[in-house]
Amino acid sequence: MTSDAQKSPGRRTVLGAAVLGTAALGLPATAAHADEREDRGSTHAGYRSLPVPTIIAHRGASGYRPEHTLGSYQLALDMGAHVIEQDLVPTRDGHLVCRHENDITGTTDVADHPEFADRRTTKTVDGTATTGWFTEDFTLAELKTLRAKERLPELRQENTLYNGRWTVPTFEEVLRWADEEGRRRGRPVWLHVETKHPSYFRKLGLGLEEPLAKLLRRYGRHRANSPVFLQSFEPSSIQRLSRLVDSPGVVLLSGANSRPWDFVEAGDPRKVADLVKPEGLQWIASFAQGIGPTLDLIIPRDANKKLLTPTTLVRDAHAQGLILHPYTMRNENSQLPADFDRGADADYGDAFAAFKLWFEQGIDGIFTDNPDTGLLAAADFRR
Repeated sequence: MTSDAQKSPGRRTVLGAAVLGTAALGLPATAAHADEREDRGSTHAGYRSLPVPTIIAHRGASGYRPEHTLGSYQLALDMGAHVIEQDLVPTRDGHLVCRHENDITGTTDVADHPEFADRRTTKTVDGTATTGWFTEDFTLAELKTLRAKERLPELRQENTLYNGRWTVPTFEEVLRWADEEGRRRGRPVWLHVETKHPSYFRKLGLGLEEPLAKLLRRYGRHRANSPVFLQSFEPSSIQRLSRLVDSPGVVLLSGANSRPWDFVEAGDPRKVADLVKPEGLQWIASFAQGIGPTLDLIIPRDANKKLLTPTTLVRDAHAQGLILHPYTMRNENSQLPADFDRGADADYGDAFAAFKLWFEQGIDGIFTDNPDTGLLAAADFRR
């Protein structure tokens, strides 16, 4: 998902501001692979047991640790996050690793490795040209010689303390970690797993869905009630996964005027604005259990980042039986609507008030870089 800045918990673990509510803002409140489908449930009841609103740790506790590291995941779990997110991209030899993008220039120390200098290249991914180093050009063994670092050091300076502490984790390592933590805690560790650029990788012979489904089956997370969500910005990836496993699927939705990349490649003229209409939501509900819209699809903002009138998306999605896990709540002023801005970009704004406003719209959960803040806000909201 999209991203920007955070601060470390050592300085500002939570906010102590008064909560500004909605009223104060003037806002209204098929069967393929049958041999692999044994012992799978017929309903997606498992996720209905999660607390509402569900707090989903976006790339782990990425406000406090370098994103998509075992340190970020562990901190999010220790904070009490209900679900931990992973983004998946492949290595050259077909292993799934946890990175938000296949470009690892900003999230690893690859630039400091002269043995990999000749692998710096320019690629066009989903229509955007990017120069850097890419996971699909490295074997897993080579990738494991790199160390993870903070992607946004100018905005998350405290996170740079942890640069070099962790490697890039494989998804299988995360599954083992989740199983171990689940046994230790006596309850399952929920994961929210995104396939990144699936059409791009399939063209390279590195399709994501089949190896992901294989791992889910190996670790018993392939059933309808398994503690995992599968998400993608490309609906066809969720459709493909729905034919391989019964784990609940979530279609991610970007800006209203954007088009999913698989739609672009297939010549499908629909935009996200079409998918959030009742007929579009009905189509999504035919193969998925939820949507993950950007927060602006729920309450748009004007050119000055001021909030406008809420849309009917929450009501319309619920009418189709879909849950909503919008993204992404962050504490910094630069990441909040102007209504909650309290000063310098990297400083914290009135995040409690912002969380409360989103919860009042009736969402089922929310992605956040600051799970501790989200959990306190959710506890306040439930009172």
